[in-house]
Amino acid sequence: MKPVERKIYLASKSPRRRELLRQISVDFELLLLRSDGPRGADVTEEVLPDEPADVYVRRVANEKADFAFDLSRRRHLRPRPVLTADTTVAIDGAILGKPAGKDEAQAMLRQLSGRTHQVLTTVAVRTHDFSDSFTQVSQVRFAALKDSDIQAYCATSEPYDKAGGYGIQGLAAMFIEHIDGSHSGIMGLPLFETADLLRRAGLRLP
Repeated sequence: MKPVERKIYLASKSPRRRELLRQISVDFELLLLRSDGPRGADVTEEVLPDEPADVYVRRVANEKADFAFDLSRRRHLRPRPVLTADTTVAIDGAILGKPAGKDEAQAMLRQLSGRTHQVLTTVAVRTHDFSDSFTQVSQVRFAALKDSDIQAYCATSEPYDKAGGYGIQGLAAMFIEHIDGSHSGIMGLPLFETADLLRRAGLRLP
């Protein structure tokens, strides 16, 4: 496969994924999918009945990749790899999405307190002749949290746009006793595996 240019289309609204791509010198142009509005989301993130976390995160990331790649072709954009990702948190087989409000965020953190949970991130890449994805799973153990700590954290803006109601790159880092896996994967983009996937898709990396 002949290498393509160093630029990709990133179909993600996550500022953390943008920061992580910049960290490994990947240039990108945003190709954003619709997440709400009168016509609804381009790709639904609703969990199907009895859907396991690994199946869910794989399905959503790959559906986003297929839609975003098709969108790039319909818009007659310059051919470039399209990258999408999805991250979810699971404990006891239950998927914890983004909390809708303070009460749900506090309930999530109480559920995670003093226990180990899983953070799953699937990254998918599409080009005209390449289609692949991977799922990275990290084990994260929280310290036992005081209710005052949970309330104080949920009074900030951090929990409300993140699966599981916390972000490892922010104040919640103080809650985490141990991780087994990928720190960048917990943030939303496992860099080692993502770089390998992009190279296999033909992207030139440093």
